[in-house]
Amino acid sequence: MGSPAVKNIETLVDEGGDISIGAVPPFNCVAAASDGGNCLAMLVRRDGESLRELIERLDKTIALAWSDDLFIDEVNAP
Repeated sequence: MGSPAVKNIETLVDEGGDISIGAVPPFNCVAAASDGGNCLAMLVRRDGESLRELIERLDKTIALAWSDDLFIDEVNAP
């Protein structure tokens, strides 16, 4: 990846965190990010959203988790 558009994902992975993208029933595509034992984000791919757009949205969501302690979970109902 390495582009400035996903610098937060790059930093997360460099520091031992991880991302995953794939099906999580009932959703066809979910992008998730975690650092150690903490889930930073779980995003459901939107209708018409490209994979690149989903990854860029995940990158922005990671930044929100780090800067504002705002953790987005679109998979599990509140």
